[in-house]
Amino acid sequence: MPTQLYKTSMTAADHSLYQRILDFQVDLPNATFPFSYKLAWEYQWTSLYTLRTIDEYKKFVFLAVAANHMVSPSTPVDRVWHLHLLYTHSYWDDFCGQVLGKPLHHSPSLGGQQEGKKYQRVYQQTLFTYRQYFGDPPTDIWHPPRLRSESTDFQWVNKRHFWLIPHPASIVKKLIS
Repeated sequence: MPTQLYKTSMTAADHSLYQRILDFQVDLPNATFPFSYKLAWEYQWTSLYTLRTIDEYKKFVFLAVAANHMVSPSTPVDRVWHLHLLYTHSYWDDFCGQVLGKPLHHSPSLGGQQEGKKYQRVYQQTLFTYRQYFGDPPTDIWHPPRLRSESTDFQWVNKRHFWLIPHPASIVKKLIS
């Protein structure tokens, strides 16, 4: 389902680019374990959240090409981008080469306070431009600007070797929300 576009001054070239991006399929039809399944499995996302995040990745890519400024993804969108980069033929040849018509490089932060402030400015500008084209972003995918995009408590855990027991405060919080 195509997204309603909000920016009235979108050019014909913008419309064409966005439609090509929307039409691009990250899941290969003959794959036993397609891109979206791998993404959902890797981050323990639901199928619906995974598909929504892929759609938001496509909006981000459109902004990266169409905006006249540097853009920065949210954490979930960045995760989709990272995985897509690993599918090198799909990303570089098919997506960048044929759909975008130009390379789209991922430039990670160099770290430090100055980079953090730069990220905040760029991310705020990205959200502003997003709103111009698409309206308000979904807050479960596009977090409010802050220095860290996810909790520092986040860790990868091998669930075959460890039990995960929720903190009692998180259970109470879930019950009252």
